[in-house]
Amino acid sequence: MTIRVVLADDQALLRSAFRVLVDSEPGMHVVGEASDGAEAVAVARATRADVVLMDIRMPGTDGLAATRMISADPDLADVHVVMLTTFEVDEYVVQSLRAGASGFLGKGAEPDELLNAIRIAAAGEALLSPAATKGLIASFLAQGGSWDGSGEPPGAHAERLAALTGREREVLVQVAGGLSNDEIAERLVVSPLTVKTHVNRAMAKLGARDRAQLVVIAYESGLVRPRVE
Repeated sequence: MTIRVVLADDQALLRSAFRVLVDSEPGMHVVGEASDGAEAVAVARATRADVVLMDIRMPGTDGLAATRMISADPDLADVHVVMLTTFEVDEYVVQSLRAGASGFLGKGAEPDELLNAIRIAAAGEALLSPAATKGLIASFLAQGGSWDGSGEPPGAHAERLAALTGREREVLVQVAGGLSNDEIAERLVVSPLTVKTHVNRAMAKLGARDRAQLVVIAYESGLVRPRVE
């Protein structure tokens, strides 16, 4: 199947360059473009996009707000967002993941990296490894960061975990630790398929789009707490 891609960036020249790159790759096709976040949401809906390459900073509705809108819309549940930015700042990474993005990529990435990011996102995987995501979130929380500016402590959202079984919660802790399914299976003495089943069920119950989102929720809820060095 062809991966349907939407390009959202306020710079027309950059969109043109991305379009040439994506359309030259077998199995990918740019189905729409947008110059701001609100337009990106509308184009993603109209084109039934698989992946949106979303600039964080755009006039009007920015990329973070647009990603939140996509994540909150049940009709766009199959749309995966890859955040693009020239600002390599940990806080942006965390906010992007919290907004529902599948990952984060610098605009200076090599062409092969960008194309691979599209494939990974379309497959529902995380662009950041769980271990890398864990480190960013731990650092952010340890510095007193908050997810949405509300000032609520991470543990204020612990009720989100109530839907999980004890085993699913145990697996979530291991996912937040950056372990792969095979590593979790070895640690818990179960099969990798069993771990995958628990991970998928936890994702469904918690509304997570990928493993990176599970890591975010594990920290947000207070199930896993950052270590302050």
